[in-house]
Amino acid sequence: MSGGPAHLLTTLFMAAAAMGYRHASDLDATPRTTVTFDELSGVRRFNAHTLNYSTLLLEDERGILYVGARGAIFALNSSDVADGSHHTIHWEASPEKQMDCLQKGKNNKTECFNHVRFLQRLNSTHLYACGTYAFHPLCATIDANRFVLPSHFEEGKEKCPYDPARGYTGLIVDGGLYTATRYEFRSLPDIRRNLHQRPLKTEESPLHWLNDAEFVTSVLVRESKDSPVGDDDKIYYFFMERAGEETTSFFDKSQVARVARVARVCKSDVGGKKILQRKWTSFMKARLVCYIPYYEVLRSVCSLDGGGWASTVFYATFTLSAQWRTMEASAVCRYNISAVQRAFEGPYMEYQDWARKWSRYDGAVPEPRPGSCITDHSRRKGYNSSQDLPNSVLDFVKLHPLMFEEVKPAGEEPLLVKKNVAYSQLAVDRVQALDGCSYDVLFMGTGDGWIHKAVVVNSVIHIVEEVQVFRDLQPVESLVISRIQRSLYVGAASGIVQMPLASCARYTSCYDCILARDPYCAWDGRACRTITTTDRTGLVQDIQSGNKGCWSGSGRGSLPWKNRTVLQGDDVLLPCDQRSNLARAVWLLNGSEVLGTGQDRLRVGVDGLLVTDTLPQHSGEYRCYGEEQGLRTLLAAYSLTVLPELPRSPTVAPSPHAASQATNDMKVAYISAIVTLVVLCTVLSIILLYMSCLEKRKGKYVLGEPRPASVELQTVSANCLRKGHREEEEEELTYPDGCLRIIPGEAPTAATSPVKELPVAVPPLPPPLPAELTNGVGALPNVLRKMNGNSYMLLQQQEEPLASPLYSASFTEELSKILEKRKHTQLVEKLDESSV
Repeated sequence: MSGGPAHLLTTLFMAAAAMGYRHASDLDATPRTTVTFDELSGVRRFNAHTLNYSTLLLEDERGILYVGARGAIFALNSSDVADGSHHTIHWEASPEKQMDCLQKGKNNKTECFNHVRFLQRLNSTHLYACGTYAFHPLCATIDANRFVLPSHFEEGKEKCPYDPARGYTGLIVDGGLYTATRYEFRSLPDIRRNLHQRPLKTEESPLHWLNDAEFVTSVLVRESKDSPVGDDDKIYYFFMERAGEETTSFFDKSQVARVARVARVCKSDVGGKKILQRKWTSFMKARLVCYIPYYEVLRSVCSLDGGGWASTVFYATFTLSAQWRTMEASAVCRYNISAVQRAFEGPYMEYQDWARKWSRYDGAVPEPRPGSCITDHSRRKGYNSSQDLPNSVLDFVKLHPLMFEEVKPAGEEPLLVKKNVAYSQLAVDRVQALDGCSYDVLFMGTGDGWIHKAVVVNSVIHIVEEVQVFRDLQPVESLVISRIQRSLYVGAASGIVQMPLASCARYTSCYDCILARDPYCAWDGRACRTITTTDRTGLVQDIQSGNKGCWSGSGRGSLPWKNRTVLQGDDVLLPCDQRSNLARAVWLLNGSEVLGTGQDRLRVGVDGLLVTDTLPQHSGEYRCYGEEQGLRTLLAAYSLTVLPELPRSPTVAPSPHAASQATNDMKVAYISAIVTLVVLCTVLSIILLYMSCLEKRKGKYVLGEPRPASVELQTVSANCLRKGHREEEEEELTYPDGCLRIIPGEAPTAATSPVKELPVAVPPLPPPLPAELTNGVGALPNVLRKMNGNSYMLLQQQEEPLASPLYSASFTEELSKILEKRKHTQLVEKLDESSV
């Protein structure tokens, strides 16, 4: 890998342009607003003394969120996961199984526990749960009302993975358990059906239907409902596997790549009678492409339907494959169910032994079509179940599980290509906006604990906001949406987070509310509020363009003027906080726009306007606007006054007579100073000689009783409090009569008391400048400002008091914090190499 991330990204976008995609800037998207962890509001959290809260089951109508974690299952109140009313099932692996796990060489900090990987509703009264149980999987049927473990457990080797890190997916459909994973250490990946009178699995010979597969998710599509052909329900599986066919890799066609797949099986499949006994007769798979080279690592899939299975769409997130570890990037693609059906109805592929690869099969195809479900057409020909299928069909299915056609995304291009982000999870909601259209809202969890909320407008993704839901960096492992509670539940290693689907109150003006383009929010004339299905009158919203609906200046609001007065030659910073990462700062000086580039001594940055070496002509009225989607929102207003330099007092040349008199006066002053110094030296010598004689006589004669002849001067703090230390007790003494106490008694000697250093006197601080003389720079902390989009300056006009907490952080820490915050905004595409 040569050329680095920048070269790779350029190559990727060149490839995208060559294939006819939109411009690279259209594929990427910047979140409009950034909400850090400390700015969160309305968020509730749950965690207990365990880890890995990754398996979520939401029963919205019952108001319960079930959580499978390491060694525990929780039942939380879905309206408030943090209210303390939860119930807990402790399900730890036994010490014997943990010891057995350790003897197999497994990790006693991550693997040798019972990780709950499966948690679904089995019937109206019971739940079904499976856990890894220290590499000895177990399953349990749990009474949902009593919420306790049963006395008997089931063997889980056919239903649950042994490894907590192994890809796994499972569904319970009409009483049958459909799972996909690698079930044992030496077994091959498999799609199985259990808890059914006809257990099934995938074929392993003479061809492996799955090639080192890692499963991501599975989706049930009820295609039998209102089907005109009497079709069957289908379960779709999404996974990664090693490719046996020639790939369309842009970079290296010689290496064996891992590709994304979608496979399907029919719910009513019961296997073959003689051939493919207890095996799927309806298994088919096809490649899933997102049309960006090397975006082949499938991370998450979520489905939506518009009221019928024919309108089902799949949203999928991809990341760069392992060969490109020098950078992070993600892609989001949308697939229609019709595109998946076309691939499964198209040509097959066949494995050629002599070439050791898969290629298109152009031979004859038997009837009924291999891999298809039983339909009315099949029944009219006498095929009422898969066991009635002819041997020619079943033999063909064994050798042709792979389809030639690829499943292509809608529009044959990605919805989003996001740099510097690795999306790990995805959840989708469909919202009807005020314009009568339905919009898909995507919640995408990242590998470092952020949630990106986006809305799909036509074929473009607009990222409404990015929210940091975890302070510590950790991947988002699961996402579930509750339409009843209007909440998003986020599962991760450290706990569960419940956050609102929308925080409309965060938008304080009409323009801010409209520009957000959040389908959950609308402006009611006074505030931005959440839309309800019952009351929609008088609301304003514009999802399509995000700039219509505010009238008569309602988007601007009124801001108080701030005065700034400085002396000529000083620097002044006029701060302007841009809440939107998509807005452009526009400054007006007395009604004329300040360009900021090429203008003398004016620099426009993301944090404000810097005027350097001010002149009187810089005085005037400054207004800062945020310009976005053609709208301008007033964000700050200043009145700047630049005072001229103070005049210097004139000097007068002295006369010769005055100069002579001054010389004589200087001579007299020198002689007087010398005489004074001699007298002082003599007096000091006499005093020192006297003190020396007293020291020699000390201790030879004692007249009368000893008495405390010395005094100790002690000072106390400004509030006249000090702590008195004694061997028996410690008490606080208060001195109401001042901060200096004269205490009679013996002064402490070196033998009895440690020597205390006298405090160094600190000169008083100068009085602060009046408010009208501040320039906006001194009042700021040592903040790293990015001015003019490509250079950094540390602005500090006046020193803060030494006791200020701003001095506790070093410049390095300060720089790290600012750069960490800027990391998620990406306002500048290319920074100078000398920026930092």
